[in-house]
Amino acid sequence: MVSKAEEAELNRLETQVDNGGGGAWEYLSLVRKLKVRRSHKVLNHGLSILNDSRKRSGLGQEEWTLYEQVAIAALDCQALDVAKDCIKVLQKKFPQSNRVGRLEAMLLEAKELWAEAEKAYASFLEENPCDQIVHKRRVALAKSQGNIAVAIEWLNKYLETFMADHDAWRELAELYVSLQMYKQAVFCYEELILSQPTVPLYHLAYADVLYTLGGLENLQTAKKYYASTIDLSGGKNTRALFGVCLCSSAIAQLTRGRNREDKEGPELQSLAATALEKDYKQRAPHKLSLLSSVMKGLKVSP
Repeated sequence: MVSKAEEAELNRLETQVDNGGGGAWEYLSLVRKLKVRRSHKVLNHGLSILNDSRKRSGLGQEEWTLYEQVAIAALDCQALDVAKDCIKVLQKKFPQSNRVGRLEAMLLEAKELWAEAEKAYASFLEENPCDQIVHKRRVALAKSQGNIAVAIEWLNKYLETFMADHDAWRELAELYVSLQMYKQAVFCYEELILSQPTVPLYHLAYADVLYTLGGLENLQTAKKYYASTIDLSGGKNTRALFGVCLCSSAIAQLTRGRNREDKEGPELQSLAATALEKDYKQRAPHKLSLLSSVMKGLKVSP
């Protein structure tokens, strides 16, 4: 994940370059380092360097890295002629490179030549079954065609080998949620929380899925994970605060008349409602009446 300091530096450089203040190469290097997606900016500023022979020659061996970066950005922006030209330059310099071969396959994807792209990726995996990038391109290829079931199948196969890939687990969870396969998504988020227990995003997503599944046990667990999200985010996660209120209200309805009262429920719910009211007063005072209406419907008072 990109830190606030890194994002601030990236935005500063972007503004500087956009306003003609120089630093295009530094900006492109930082985009690459942080693995962020600013395709239009990369395409524009990258071409400004590649089209200037003096600037291009000053890069040394980094020239080829820039050609690759611009090619990928061009594919993102559907500037296929630019991508094709960059790939041709790289093919000439590195005629036997699998890395360049992947770019060619990505160009086939961009042209929606799905069968040819899949054939190319399958060939790469026969040669190197541990090529993570190619595995992920196959998943992207399936998603591009709307074939989510196949994307899930390939992601599961990928995770059999690369079990520590947090991004892949998260992607798999989101795909399961898109198909309303919530129990499978729960397993994915449990894997993420076990491996990275201090990331509030995973706690929040896990709680959301449990709340969607419903049932007393799931709601009680969801409330705990909404609470842990609030704790991990310094009490500033609005979605989690609402989650606590929603879970507490649903649990109260399910346990009414069963002698199974949620002892911590009213207090935690009240604290969450108070935090929400404070947050709305600071950031959206014009919506306070709407918040009060929602809390009244949930029978919650700060």
